[in-house]
Amino acid sequence: MEENSNAEAGEGRARTKENDCQIHTNPTQGGKQGVSQGLAGVRQAARERKGERFTALLHHLTPELLRSSFYALKREAAVGVDGVRWREYETGLEERVAELHSRVQRGAYRAQPSRRIYIPKADGRQRPVGIAALEDKIVQRAVVTILNEIYESDFLGFSYGFRPGRRQHQALDALTVGITRKRVNWVLDMDIRGFFDNMSHEWTIKFVEHRVGDDRVLRLIKKWLKAGVSEEGKWEESKIGTPQGAVISPLLANIYLHYALDLWVEAWRRKVARGDMIVVRYADDVVLGFELKEDADRFLREIRERLAKFSLELHPEKTRLIEFGRNAAQNRERRGEGKPETFDFLGFTHMCGKNGKTGYFVVKRKTVKKRMRAKLQALKEELRQRMHDPIVETGKWLQTVLRGYYQYYAVPGNTASLGVFRDRLLGQWRHALSRRSQKRLPTWNRVGRIFERWLPHPRILHPFPQARFDAMHPR
Repeated sequence: MEENSNAEAGEGRARTKENDCQIHTNPTQGGKQGVSQGLAGVRQAARERKGERFTALLHHLTPELLRSSFYALKREAAVGVDGVRWREYETGLEERVAELHSRVQRGAYRAQPSRRIYIPKADGRQRPVGIAALEDKIVQRAVVTILNEIYESDFLGFSYGFRPGRRQHQALDALTVGITRKRVNWVLDMDIRGFFDNMSHEWTIKFVEHRVGDDRVLRLIKKWLKAGVSEEGKWEESKIGTPQGAVISPLLANIYLHYALDLWVEAWRRKVARGDMIVVRYADDVVLGFELKEDADRFLREIRERLAKFSLELHPEKTRLIEFGRNAAQNRERRGEGKPETFDFLGFTHMCGKNGKTGYFVVKRKTVKKRMRAKLQALKEELRQRMHDPIVETGKWLQTVLRGYYQYYAVPGNTASLGVFRDRLLGQWRHALSRRSQKRLPTWNRVGRIFERWLPHPRILHPFPQARFDAMHPR
């Protein structure tokens, strides 16, 4: 099949590899999954022999791995169609794990449908999320642990999403460093329309088969893909896509995009691009930078054709090619076109700017406005629910919320946005306090000391992107 050969471009068809080492070390019990000596052997073999398929993997799914996978789950997570909560399952855990392990190994394990819920998006729409049954979460996490040992040696450096030891801020650092250190004049902000909902099951299995030849592991993945979803008690078959929220989905998404996109982009950058080109991908969010407009235009035409082969398409309204970089402001001013356009990536609006001291080009970042509005709206609703709670209790909760917000958004240059967020949160709490009685709105003098005690002022918590990038990638 022609599409299959295209999918394998750059790596070739994998050869069969028998891996049957079963020496294990004890995993931890507190949520950190230890890597067995057997899995370390898988990792080494995957790193040394890129073209081989692993035909014996399921024996690595041991009771110890299932137990550590259980403890790695969130204790208070939403329940699936089974209605089983984490604390309930922990009672008699050893017997439950032994019985689950037996079912998986003898092929009697059955995947249950995901329970579909909806969570609000920053733009006001609803995002469908699939909540798997607890035992499905356990087995999926164990399989992810095993497969990560293979795919972490395959995935490319510009892929950051949902990978061990990689975080959003590393992707943000790489993007800023790429734009400032390479000759980037154009940025392609690429949005794959409904990616998780449109992943082809057939292509997903074909891509996994490049490296996995264990039929029992492949059957498990097929079961999860075909399990369907349950919404208000009605079951719906899944013919395409993988539920957002399922433990296995991020890894399957990375595998899918590794073959459908990443390998092709890397080859295009080496063989086709005439000027500098950068790429950063976090899950299905992709940003590319180009030196030459003709490279960007050609890439945009050809990537549409490439994705179409794998049942994917770019969102026509959210995919944007903009002039962005050290020369953008000057070029646009000369043409009378105003300030350079901006783009959003991982919660930050990226803008062209200048260093106040040196005058050199810098990438400025601030919190995406709709993200801030959505967060404040959610906090407003929660404050309404907590209106009659003790002030100390609400203060402790808001302190935790604000510190968590700072932990993500407190990057250099974003202090003003953080201050706006805190000020608006102060106003919301003050309004909630006023509704506790029929009295007038409390004055700032009366509540000021309360706010100062519980709501910390913003301060920058992250280093400059170049400093952290250079520390993590010394040359």
